[in-house]
Amino acid sequence: MLTDCQELFTRLRRLPDVEAPNLVAVDAADRLILDEADAALAVAPAGTVVVVDDQYGALTLGAAVRHRSTGLRVHQDSVVGERALAANADREGLTGSYTRHDLDAALVTGARVVLLRLPRSLSALGEIAETIARHADPDVVVFAGGRDKHISHAMNDVLGRSFTDVHASRGRQKSRVLTARTPIPGPSTYPVTDTLTDLDLTVVAHGAAFAGPRLDIGTRFLLEFLPRIGATDPARGAAVAVDLGCGTGILAVSLARRNPDLRVVATDQSAAAVASAAATAAANGVADRVEVLRDDSASTLPDDSVDLVVCNPPFHIGAAVHTGAAEKMFDAAARILRDGGELWTVYNSHLNHRGTLKRVVGKTDVAGRNRKFTVTRSVRTR
Repeated sequence: MLTDCQELFTRLRRLPDVEAPNLVAVDAADRLILDEADAALAVAPAGTVVVVDDQYGALTLGAAVRHRSTGLRVHQDSVVGERALAANADREGLTGSYTRHDLDAALVTGARVVLLRLPRSLSALGEIAETIARHADPDVVVFAGGRDKHISHAMNDVLGRSFTDVHASRGRQKSRVLTARTPIPGPSTYPVTDTLTDLDLTVVAHGAAFAGPRLDIGTRFLLEFLPRIGATDPARGAAVAVDLGCGTGILAVSLARRNPDLRVVATDQSAAAVASAAATAAANGVADRVEVLRDDSASTLPDDSVDLVVCNPPFHIGAAVHTGAAEKMFDAAARILRDGGELWTVYNSHLNHRGTLKRVVGKTDVAGRNRKFTVTRSVRTR
């Protein structure tokens, strides 16, 4: 068994997430969270430590090594982080130190210590804080940390709605920890539901779902091309479409409503996103034709199995601006599309993804462009 966290940290990997010189598996915020929580972890009984949104395993495995913590309960919204933790734990012989959970009562009931990587979304933080306050032990202490540039005073306010005592640590290496005590149990306010009146579409959103119950402007632009998207070739029979990085499922549901013979797979790496997409499909009466799948860039879908992919890819990985996530999605689309299948993509015009799409997928034309976004249609050729 390892006794040195620093030795452990040198071996942690990001895989299956993108790896690059400017992308790390362990950062100063992970180290500061563990240091701030050190005394609490030292006396926490087995089974009372919870870890939320560990990026690649530093918090979970760090607690297991430094304090020989067992019975750790872990929730990660990202399936990529979940798989990275599993791979790192397997290499270090620590697979049995933790169990995976949804963001629910089973995750936090009786918890005395919670280690949390602060999400960038205030809504995501609000849902996490509410869940902890409602179900954890009354003496629970939450250590929520992140990089200074992504921490705002509004996060104190969000935590303050669920905890009486919230204070910030001193900064270290451009990182900081917010410590929250004395929970204020209350009713759940998530998921939230709203209606997009111009689309006559109901959206259901959990806290960590991108854009919440709103329609982001990139997806709105792509929806303008809906009459041209999903036109099926009768010779192919019932068509299959994939909403790759589905978020709350607005594209998937819109496709299903417009094309009654189309079966749609709404897939995302986020647990909050796929739960939201499933609820959005049900709210709009297309749950029988919209299947949700939590996956890393459609990795479990067979090769040459779908006719259509729609995609509004991210332009960042975590906090870092990086095209790796988008390129991974383009590779996935190329793999799962049948010969002649189409990929419709919307992206920030300055990223100029057209060359990559042409090389990876096939012939790519610009279908439309406005002041901020470009929509392209790529045809798969093998």
